[in-house]
Amino acid sequence: MCLAIPAEVMSIEGAYALVDIMGVETKVYILLIEEPRIGDHVLVHAGCAIERIHKEYYSFLEEQYKSILDRDGQVDG
Repeated sequence: MCLAIPAEVMSIEGAYALVDIMGVETKVYILLIEEPRIGDHVLVHAGCAIERIHKEYYSFLEEQYKSILDRDGQVDG
C-alpha cells in the first residue's frame, strides 16, 4: 500500500521545496506539480510532491493522520 502525506510548501529553491509535514520540515522534489508556489498544499509520496490539494482537504487529511498517530501513542496532544 502506498501513502501520500499532506504538506505545505514553505520555500522553493530550484527543483526542490522545503515543506512542513505536521510540524516537521523536509525537502521534496516539486517539478511534478505545475507552477508550484509557496503556501501551496500538496501530497508528498516518496520524496516528491505529486499533487496540489485544496486547503480544506489538506486540513482533513492532517487531522486523520494525527488521529491515527495519536491512537498508536505516537503524537502528544
